Amino acid sequence: MPIWNDKVSPVFDTASKLLIIDEKNLNKVSRFETNLNESDLSRRCLRIQGLKINILICGAISRPFLMMLVSSGIKIISGISGLAEDVLNAYLHGSLSNSKYLMPGCKDNHCNYSATDSHR
Repeated sequence: MPIWNDKVSPVFDTASKLLIIDEKNLNKVSRFETNLNESDLSRRCLRIQGLKINILICGAISRPFLMMLVSSGIKIISGISGLAEDVLNAYLHGSLSNSKYLMPGCKDNHCNYSATDSHR
């Protein structure tokens, strides 16, 4: 999850910090933060792949960057906003689709993407 001032960063393409969560189960979650210094989207994608990320929760994301990440097997949940801790807890408890976490223009699951979404 890209973060900025304790919130989900509004635009992932230019985010400079990433919160990485390793979810073992609801009671055991480890985390760390890492800087994203790569400005080139291809290099940024390679960096994210190297972090072994399976699911990425973010705000807005450009279509080219989205396609790079999805084609590398990363599930993207975009259009998310709010305090990072609140978003994380909502994800872990299955309530991330609550409208209070969605950016304007994102309704239901219309901003979720994975490699199996061939219609997008």
